[in-house]
Amino acid sequence: MTDARANFTADEETAVRGAFADGAVPPCPRCGVPMAHKVIGGGSFGLGYQRRREWLLCPKCRRSVLFDRARGTRL
Repeated sequence: MTDARANFTADEETAVRGAFADGAVPPCPRCGVPMAHKVIGGGSFGLGYQRRREWLLCPKCRRSVLFDRARGTRL
């Protein structure tokens, strides 16, 4: 069973991605602590595509935002 409170709202995710795109370390919309950042690579190197993803995680409440770096959109 998934707790609906464990996710950010669409507006919260948009705000986090926008702050990150502007070069800031965004605070968690729920707790206010700075979010940790991880780069995730993937895809098939030999097939001509490779995804580069950004993962922003709150170290306090464990909520996160994962999005494609090139598109800036949620996965």
